[in-house]
Amino acid sequence: MTEELDLRGEVCPYTFVKTKLRLEELDSGQDLTILLDDSAATANVSRSLRSEGHEILDLKALSGEVWQIVVKKNEIDLQ
Repeated sequence: MTEELDLRGEVCPYTFVKTKLRLEELDSGQDLTILLDDSAATANVSRSLRSEGHEILDLKALSGEVWQIVVKKNEIDLQ
């Protein structure tokens, strides 16, 4: 089951902070669908997720100005 995080109306850096907090609640391997309505936030969140080792499964524009990112939480080695 994919979790969803609706961040429409939010701006950077809160979009990534809220995404990161939500991912911490998920088990490794789970998917999270993120909805955003700011193209800059969409680019920043997807880039930051990749840099932290997560896998972007899908990134697309939906109707209007809404973007969707689907990310798979990967195990992060903090050592």
